[in-house]
Amino acid sequence: MNDKIPIKDVTPVKIEKPAEVTKPSYAARSRIYVRSVKGIFENFRRIFGFIFIAAFAIAPWITYQGQQAILFDLAEQRFNIFGMTLWPQDLTILAYIFIVSAFALFFVTTFAGRVWCGFMCPQTTWVYIYVWLEEKFEGARNKRIKLDQRPMDADKFLRKTGKHISWVAIALLTSLTFVGYFIPIGELFIDFFTFNAGFWSVFWILFFTVCTYGNAGYMREIMCTHICPYARFQSAMFDKDTFTVAYNSERGETRGPRSRKLTHEQVEAKGLGDCVDCNLCVQVCPTGIDIRNGLQYECINCGACVDACNEVMDKMGYKKGLISFTSEHQLAGGTTKIVRPKLIGYAVVLLVMTSLLVWDIASRVPLEVDIIRDRNSLDRETVSGLIENVYTLKVLNKSQTTQTYTIEVKGLDNASFYGDTEVTVEGGGVYTNPISVAVDPMSIEAGTISIYFRVTTTVNGELVEIESPTTFIYTGV
Repeated sequence: MNDKIPIKDVTPVKIEKPAEVTKPSYAARSRIYVRSVKGIFENFRRIFGFIFIAAFAIAPWITYQGQQAILFDLAEQRFNIFGMTLWPQDLTILAYIFIVSAFALFFVTTFAGRVWCGFMCPQTTWVYIYVWLEEKFEGARNKRIKLDQRPMDADKFLRKTGKHISWVAIALLTSLTFVGYFIPIGELFIDFFTFNAGFWSVFWILFFTVCTYGNAGYMREIMCTHICPYARFQSAMFDKDTFTVAYNSERGETRGPRSRKLTHEQVEAKGLGDCVDCNLCVQVCPTGIDIRNGLQYECINCGACVDACNEVMDKMGYKKGLISFTSEHQLAGGTTKIVRPKLIGYAVVLLVMTSLLVWDIASRVPLEVDIIRDRNSLDRETVSGLIENVYTLKVLNKSQTTQTYTIEVKGLDNASFYGDTEVTVEGGGVYTNPISVAVDPMSIEAGTISIYFRVTTTVNGELVEIESPTTFIYTGV
């Protein structure tokens, strides 16, 4: 008989884990080489781009009544816009302008998708300018790819240098023009190129030059896909009747290459759709997406893929419109509803806010009066026995021309006014001066009496007046 108890070895065996493969936390960016394209949408985009660039470049050089027509003078806290001067007190007008702009963008986006991004956005416009300069120095898309792949030589160095010099020149002119909206542009150009500009002027010019050069030259689609918030919330305005750039998969699939000599029946017999899988729609896309994968937030509705695809369809003898501006309902075989509740709602709000903006501008008085009571004393008795209250009067000339104002006090019988009864204030200037009002104590009762100061002037033959209320205090002591 064996007295030993069987023992099972349960010593844990150390198992070596395979070495972990570290993966990058993000995918490296692949440079996009945009291919040039011709077509109706490309021409339309160029026309819009030219109009907006011309307006941007010319507007600060326009003069009105001897002054720069559009000048946002932050140092003086006033905005001059063709004879109208906006002050911090006119915040409602600026708010209305921003609200109207926002709802106009919402309305257009609901109707036609991101056409603002594709045709009017400054980022898109400047990117296409930089791409055009890139083509002039380095050649078409395939040539640019080969140029970047080959080692540096004299030809590559000269092409790259010329491209970057042109990019910097465009960025500098853009920056000077932009800063010219905030500093008188004529003086700005002269001072900058004669090295007499101030520190902050030079700082902002160089800052925006670097920003323009970096955004349009290098970041490009990153601004549209990662930085611009519009791409993130645009889907809230889309519906099934919104016109967007879309690929007709029912007509295009199954995609594949084929000979031009094949008839449409022979192509169908092979199970192929109209898409020849040429990838031109991808090559011309400024954000590098494949529209055939469906609607994507990176799409800016520029229509470049539409022009490229239509050109291929035309060469193949197929019907155009495989990629087109269409709606989800239309792709499904239905019809697009142009008039719909969401679009009507945006239109109504846009109309209301625009009306309020126009009314606010039309009813705006180019004059502001402030009355500030002396806080050191409620009242005081003069040497002649009158009861006197002291105030500080401020008259703000909100126009751009010199005006003469008449000042008088109302609401207190037999009151004596001590101060200037007529003052001249230059355009955008402020008149500030202490004044006092005195009255015989026998003609009033102790307490608080409501009075007002009336300031009048004549602007373009029309009477302009402001009545600023305040109080006259008699303590009766």
